Amino acid sequence: MTRWTSQQVAGLAPDASSLAAARRLARPGPWSDTGSTETLLWGKCQGSGKTPYQVSIDLTGPAFRCSCPSRKFPCKHGLALLLLWVDGSGSVADAAEAAGFAQEWAAERSARAEAKAAGDAARPARTPDPAAAAKRLEERLALMDDGMDDFARWLTDLARSGTAAARHQSYAWWDGTAARLVDAQLPGLADDVRSVGGAVSGRADWAERLLVALGRWWTATRAWSARDSLGEARLGDLRAYLGWSTSTESVRRADAVADRWLVLGAHRSDDGRLQQQRTWLRGTSTGETVQVLDFAAGGQVLPVARVVGSSLDATLARYPGAAVRRALFVDEPTVSDGDVRMPSGASLDDARSAAAEAWGRNPWARRIPVVLDDVRVGVDRVVDADGASVALTDDADVWSLLALTGGNPARVFGELEEARLRPLTVVVDGEVVGL
Repeated sequence: MTRWTSQQVAGLAPDASSLAAARRLARPGPWSDTGSTETLLWGKCQGSGKTPYQVSIDLTGPAFRCSCPSRKFPCKHGLALLLLWVDGSGSVADAAEAAGFAQEWAAERSARAEAKAAGDAARPARTPDPAAAAKRLEERLALMDDGMDDFARWLTDLARSGTAAARHQSYAWWDGTAARLVDAQLPGLADDVRSVGGAVSGRADWAERLLVALGRWWTATRAWSARDSLGEARLGDLRAYLGWSTSTESVRRADAVADRWLVLGAHRSDDGRLQQQRTWLRGTSTGETVQVLDFAAGGQVLPVARVVGSSLDATLARYPGAAVRRALFVDEPTVSDGDVRMPSGASLDDARSAAAEAWGRNPWARRIPVVLDDVRVGVDRVVDADGASVALTDDADVWSLLALTGGNPARVFGELEEARLRPLTVVVDGEVVGL
């Protein structure tokens, strides 16, 4: 197993405080009984108690186990052990056989995976009641129709009163509209309304943001009323935007493709109600870029992020859609040692043209993946070799990007979100580094 970089380890951290604590622990002093094989990494870390914490890491996932009580995943001990291994100074030596506690954990994971596969195969397929399903669908469509009609009237009133008046509305006004959309089973549209409501009251470019949103919302209301005439791909994009979920079983059966996938970049967000993790993958044979979405609500935790810059041999099933398609893993992917490189990039003008084409195919796409070549990073924007520039999103990790590039031109992968760029990955001296 090729040793990772410290930047790749940092990309797995659930938050900045966990990474900072891990860096303080990434020294030989607290550790004992460390070792690694091609697929496993293990060690014991002395904490405040008498018994050291047992830490095991499956490098192919990656997957983590630690006997500490932390609810963060991965915890600081797992991250610290990875940093020690990455350092390559001999603190974590190669071994022919894993320690007993690591072997036991790996065997348990393997047994659970086999039991799940056997259970899935043995479980009898449920036979749905067609009449009951048709009645539920009819009731939901009627509810959504009423919700979209109400939203169209709200949009008309907003346009008649003028966008300047919207600036002076309280957040409760926006939240009330979003709540009605949730009641109408339109949660995706409700989230968009809440997001724009916050931007209108808090951003300098609120007028442009609102105007773009009004066009997106009105297009959605018109498309919904004409949904019977939409193709499968366009209807899939509309349903995804409105928040009508598609069952994973139906996705797995429909449109799957096997390829070697490069992990282009990843981003985590948390709006206080729901955590989301976006992972962007690019197929080496298909040349297609897709996003894998993971969610966690309440006390749940997100899955461990894929290592940016790694390559995965996997079969991905794609959700219905025309552009910026979502996908899911049909089976657990395997990490490949094959040499997969970040694709060549484009100028900002070319990237914007490609984004415009994608938005033409899917007007409800919130963000478009782009690779930019020879861009220099400023404190609030990036500038390409032709002098074109794009502002950075408010949550862009600009200081890490500046530190990594040192003001030199670099290749950057990120998300075009309306008129702004969120950098997620940078190529430094041929090495793919996640932000």
